[in-house]
Amino acid sequence: MLDRLCRDQGVDYARLSAVIDRNPAYIQQYIKRGTPRRLAENDRARLAAFLGVSESLLGAPLTKVVQNPSFMQGSGRDAMVFVPKLAIGASAGAGASVDGEAVHSAVAFDPRWLRDIGADARALSIIRVEGDSMAPTLNDGDDILVDGSVEGKRLRDGIYVLRMDDALMVKRVTRAPGQGRIAVISDNSHYRSWDDLPLTAVHLVGRVIWTGRRIR
Repeated sequence: MLDRLCRDQGVDYARLSAVIDRNPAYIQQYIKRGTPRRLAENDRARLAAFLGVSESLLGAPLTKVVQNPSFMQGSGRDAMVFVPKLAIGASAGAGASVDGEAVHSAVAFDPRWLRDIGADARALSIIRVEGDSMAPTLNDGDDILVDGSVEGKRLRDGIYVLRMDDALMVKRVTRAPGQGRIAVISDNSHYRSWDDLPLTAVHLVGRVIWTGRRIR
């Protein structure tokens, strides 16, 4: 992604290296050789500010991406919110391990539409659904728009991306009888559901507020 941004904006590697006070070959080595493996957080922030993009496009971790992934481009009526599409899947089957949080691309949304559906533009990301345990509500390959501004808010029944046992899943979450108890439900009855769990057993990454799918 950084290489493409360089080409699109006509900025050479040496110029970017200078932005973060590194030797002239630093960014070239990062892009071409993978050294360092990841940009330091401070370097990533400075490069994002210089290029006018979100840190998420430069590989910010999922925890940070979910908190503030989107960025505005344009002005006035032409302004759009670009939401990062993460290169990971939220399993709608047994659960998928989270091995990375790379940004695959970004999708533009009208900020007025986001406001109309109650989305927090500062806390959005797009994740792919993997598996069919949420069918027919969500199907394998669907893209889901996830609002990560759930921390500290009162839990509402709905569909969430969540972490449980180090796996990233998309499931229906409802309140269960008892203080701090929830049910984690697969809409497809052929898959397992959990009828009674402590809320502390899961980490809610974000609430699913919209889905898009290819017509086959």
